[in-house]
Formats: sequence, structure tokens, C-alpha cells
Amino acid sequence: MKLCVVTKSPLLIKPHKSAKQVKLNDCYTAGQQLLYYYIFAWQGSVTEICILHPSIVQTARPSILDSPIEYLKGVGPLRGDMLKKELGIFSFRDLLEHFPLRHIDKTQVSPIAAITPATEFIQVAGVLVQVETIGEKYGKRMVAQLKDKTGVLELVWFQGINWVQKMLEPGKEYLVFGRTGFFNGRPQITHPELELLSAQTMDGKSFLEPVYPTTEKLKARSLNGRQIGKLMAALLPQISERDIAENIPESILQQLQLVSRYKAYCNLHFPPSVDAYDKAVERLKFEEFFIAQVRLQLTRLERHKQSRGVVFEKVGDLFNDFYANHLPFELTGAQKRVIREIRLDTAKGHQMNRLLQGDVGSGKTIVALLCMLLAADNGCQSCLVAPTEILAQQHYNGLQELLKEMPVGIKLLTGSTKKKERKIIAEGLMDGSILILVGTHAIIEDTVQFKNLGFAVIDEQHRFGVAQRAQLWKKADIPPHILVMTATPIPRTLAMTAYGDLDYSIMDELPPGRQPITTVHRFETRRASVMDFIRDEIAKGRQAYIIYPLIEESESLSYEDLMQGYEQVKSYFPEPAYSISMVHGRMPAEQKDTNMQRFVTHNTNIMVSTTVIEVGVNVPNASVMVVESAEKFGLSQLHQLRGRVGRGSEKSYCILLTGVKLSNDARERIKIMCATNDGFVIAEKDLELRGPGEIDGTKQSGALNFRLASIVNDKGLLDTAKYFAEQIISSDEGLDASPNLPLKNYLIAQKGKTVWSKIS
Repeated sequence: MKLCVVTKSPLLIKPHKSAKQVKLNDCYTAGQQLLYYYIFAWQGSVTEICILHPSIVQTARPSILDSPIEYLKGVGPLRGDMLKKELGIFSFRDLLEHFPLRHIDKTQVSPIAAITPATEFIQVAGVLVQVETIGEKYGKRMVAQLKDKTGVLELVWFQGINWVQKMLEPGKEYLVFGRTGFFNGRPQITHPELELLSAQTMDGKSFLEPVYPTTEKLKARSLNGRQIGKLMAALLPQISERDIAENIPESILQQLQLVSRYKAYCNLHFPPSVDAYDKAVERLKFEEFFIAQVRLQLTRLERHKQSRGVVFEKVGDLFNDFYANHLPFELTGAQKRVIREIRLDTAKGHQMNRLLQGDVGSGKTIVALLCMLLAADNGCQSCLVAPTEILAQQHYNGLQELLKEMPVGIKLLTGSTKKKERKIIAEGLMDGSILILVGTHAIIEDTVQFKNLGFAVIDEQHRFGVAQRAQLWKKADIPPHILVMTATPIPRTLAMTAYGDLDYSIMDELPPGRQPITTVHRFETRRASVMDFIRDEIAKGRQAYIIYPLIEESESLSYEDLMQGYEQVKSYFPEPAYSISMVHGRMPAEQKDTNMQRFVTHNTNIMVSTTVIEVGVNVPNASVMVVESAEKFGLSQLHQLRGRVGRGSEKSYCILLTGVKLSNDARERIKIMCATNDGFVIAEKDLELRGPGEIDGTKQSGALNFRLASIVNDKGLLDTAKYFAEQIISSDEGLDASPNLPLKNYLIAQKGKTVWSKIS
């Protein structure tokens, strides 16, 4: 087989295994394996050289899919530039992967009279009877009337008016498609897709005609959703099966009865039937999940191979003494399971990177403490890093109380720590007398050095940047084991996809003695009765939170709302009978901490705040959480706020106060909150309502950038893809077996095109 390329001058390339140089188009034998040079050239310059295995050498030719888009018939330089700027379509391949929004049956033409308020999209045919431009420079629009035997439809354009006006011919018959609406009681389509109706218009159409995403600028260049379909119709006949190489092993395709990749692309764009389209979509969705899962499995494998970790060989006296004599309550089954998982991880000799998800109040801190004692038993120091001074102080107080009868040196380091105390801490860390250091970002500073750091706990990981977390790795010759804790449950399907390269543990049991929080919805018209309820709870010796929404776009507006709310609360709870604390983002840190501490120490009855108390504040005596304008909060945020109460043995309540008018989404969120206390159920519902793109911490996750697949709607397919990916990697880590070579080649070709999410 010859691989020919025309260049302006002779080329020499260096072969595999550092052999002598060979001339272009030669092949070279490495051992007994024949390897081919696959050379891409464009206008006389070699752009890429790959070495391919003989089993896939039939694909070794410059693919037509790499051709610049302007070379496609019907495009040209001007349209080509527009496609590049507007849709990022640079090549034939980019166009092939520009999937249709929907398909319409071109043979189905409805009468205008069939349009009702329930109609979403429709295709009609009629005569254009009137075209006029209305308005001046601002608010200018063009309106046309389309008439058939049953009625009149209004067509409206707000953009590209000059171009549309030149294109339209009043008195001619048009085929019109678009999303319907009503204006002043009359049916209307804004920015319709239309073309002159003729005998040829209806001939030779596929059963389902694709409509593609486009922009107004492209429409002005005669490239609306249907016209891009015509370019696709010109492209597909030029492509053969070898241009769309298979990337899934044949055995999996047969087992799952999936169509070939080539057939899937063809039938996705121009399906001969609904069944053919469904099979094409299923194949490509599975491919997206499968490739993502294979890459995550390989990343995890590589991390385990490359990372060296401190070996925790034994469970020693400190762990056993605390477990037997100082543990304040019986551990839940979930806590015991997680400790076992961490124990196994830290004994393997590679660095542990584990994400610990625990619902609000599930007891993550006691798990972290037991693991830090395990480190101490093996001669290592530990640190616990929290995002705020309040939370760090809270962790320190809690751990100090638990360890008060044990010979374990523990210190607190924050930005407020005095110079004299810092010096004592520095000496204690270097001589090893401090076994546990609790603190904020201050721990990450280069000046903080440990004698032998072996275990690092990061609380609320989404508050720390990757670079900050990486600083901890440099504090020991062998990187410490990392345990990342979050109280915001991540849906299992999302964790499987976004964080599949991490080990992760789930704690979904609450410690015994905790009473479930009663959550109720009240409209603001019943505010007085809510305040009476708070008054009753305060009379019993309890405390209450009243939380106002933080409007990110307008800090001043949030501040005004909070101040008005504060004054309103004071009118219900006048001094000196009642005492109120207030905390907000504009407040100096010192004053914020003072006000928070007054509430923690029971010196105030009510805390009025924005969402700054969302994470970590622990006041067991607080029994009421009132969330003002609850319809403005997301589900996970409402769940976090609710978790600030119910931390003691007394019955607690969460009251969601809303306006009378609620959107459907807001009504659904309130309904879910009142129905369940389970953070994982709430997380799944949040994923369904908002989609993965808006879930905290996943916005930059390349693993979620699927074109077709949905981790919400295609959970079964995701599970299947994960199963097969694990099977392949466990039996063939290098993907060197002949059936897996197409997959390996595809991954090599795609390398660097996707950014993958990593927590630690």
C-alpha cells in the first residue's frame, strides 16, 4: 500500500525506535511488527505524522473530513468564514458533527386554521399577500401575511430585515415552518423558515428532514436551519465508511446490537424512519458515555500507578484507645464502611485521593478524626483545612473536646493567629509534637512546614482552587493522602461521570438521636403566625435563623432587603426582651465573627443573615430556620440552610416563606423540600430540574460536555457504558489487544481535545 503526498521539497522523517532516517512513503519494521507512517499534508507542508498498526492501516489516508469547509459545494470563502465565526465549523468533520435540533416531516403541510395555543411547531403553505416595515430605527420590524384557504398567518422579522425584504415576493406561494405564537389573538411565527413552493419542493424529500441550529447572521447569508441541511446532503455522499472509523470494539457492538458509527451518523442526519433515527441516537449516546468512561478509567489507573503514598501499616494505640474509650456515640454503618475504605486505600502504597460525600449532619468530622489518628499511629501528622475562620474554629473546638483526654497535640492556625502563637505552632510542627493542625488557607502558605505530613483533610472542597490544594502536596517528600469532604451531595450519576477518576465514598445515614427536621411552606401573608411560632420556640429556650437571599447581580439590593428585613424582625422582637444578631457580606470580618459568636454562645435569640451561614455553622440550640423569599433559592442551597438546624436532640423546623405567585419550577422545589430530608434525593431532583451544567463545581467539567447524551435521561446507558469500560480496562490496560486497537487509535487522535475535571 502506498501513501502518497506531494511536497515542494524532499522530506526525511525519523522512524520509530530511533532507527536511521528513511525516505517519505517507506515503511519500517520494529522487531517483527510492521508500522506505517500516516502522513497528513496540506498545500505542500506535512502537518502530522502518526505511526499506525497494520490492522488499522487501511484508514491511513488523509480523510476528506479534514477538508476545509469552504471547499464543500455550496459554501465558498464568504459562507465558509461565516460558518467558522458563527458556529465554529472549520472542516467537513465539524459540519458532520453539527447535529440537527429536530426533524420535520416535509410531506406534512397543515392548514393555518389548525394552529392553536398548544401548537409548538407547524409547517403551512400559502400565498404571501402583504409585506410591510413598521417602526423607526428602534423597534423596527417587518410583518408579512400568509394566506391559505383556512385563514391568515402573520410572519414577523426583527433582524435581517433588509435581506428578507429583498428575498420575499408578494403574490407567490411559500412553504413556511416555525415556532408558533399568538399576538393580539392572531397566530404568528417569528423569524420563520420559508421557501418558494413548487412541484419540485416536495419531491425527493426524506421521511424526516433535519433542521439545524443556526444564527441570524447565517440566515442573512441564506444559511437557515434547513439550508444547512442542504449542505449536509451535499457532504454525506462524499463520505465512506472508512472516513468514519469505528471506535468501539466489535464484540460490544454485537452484544448491544448497536449500528456502525458510519450508519449512525448517516441516519442521525437523514433517517429513513423513526426507528432508524432512534438507533442512530442510541449508538452515538452510548459512544459518548463509553469514551468518557474509558478515559476516566485510564486516568484513574495512571494516577494509581504514578502516585506514591505513605503506607499506613497498622491500626495503633491512639485509634484503638479513642474508638474504645472516647467515642461519644456508636458509629453508623456508613461511617464504619468509609473508615474501612480509607484504611484499605492508605495501606496500598499509592496516594489516596478520595471524595467523601456526606449529607448534612451525617458525621463526616468524626470519620476525619479517626483517619487522622490512624495517621498518627503510623508516625504521620495531619491537617484539616476549612474555607472560613468560623468553620475552622468550630472544627478545632470540636476536635479539642473529643481529644481532651488523649495525648494528641492539636493546634489552630488562621489568618487571625498572632505572631507569637504562629512561632509556637511552627516549632511544634517541625519537632512533631503537633499531630493535628486545623486551620484555613493559612495552612497552605509556604512558611508552614511539617516534619512528616501524611494525611490532609479538605472541608467543602468547592471553596478551594486546584492550585491551592496542590500546595499541600509539596509539604512532604511523599505527597500526603487527601480526603476531600463535601456536605453538598452530588447525584450518583453526576459523580460517576464528573468525578469518575476519583475514589469516592458516600455516607447516607444520620447518627442515632437526630430527629428529622419538619419542613413547611408558608406564604408571606402568614408572616405574623410564623413570627408567633418563633416567639414560642424562644420561650422554650431555643434560637432561630432568619435568612434573606443574596442577589449576586446586585449586592446593594441584597443589603437593602436585609436591612429592611432586620428592621421588620426588630419590630416583632423588640429590645430588651429579645436580642438579635446580624451578619452580611459587607460587614468587616471581625464584626461578622463577633456577631456570629454571640449567637453561638446563646447571647442572642435570633440570627438575621444572608447565606454566609450556609455552610458549617453548628449551633445545636437553634431549632427554627426561616428562609425568606425561598423561591429565589436553589434546591441544594435550601437543603444546606435547613441543615443549620436539627443539630441537637430537640425537634427542629424549617419554614420556607414565599410570595403568593410562584413559577412552576419554584413550586416544584418547595414541594420537594417539604417532602424529603434526604440530600441525595434532593440532589437527583436538582439535577433533573437544572441540568448538569448548573450544578456547583461542574460548569468546567469536560466530562459533561456531551452533544447528545444526558446523565439525567440516559442513566441506564451510562451504567452500561461504565460496565463495559471497566471490563475492557481491567483485561487490557494498554488497549493493545487487536479488538481494542481502533479504540486506542481514536483516543490518541482525540488526546488534548477534552479538558477533564479533577478535584485533587
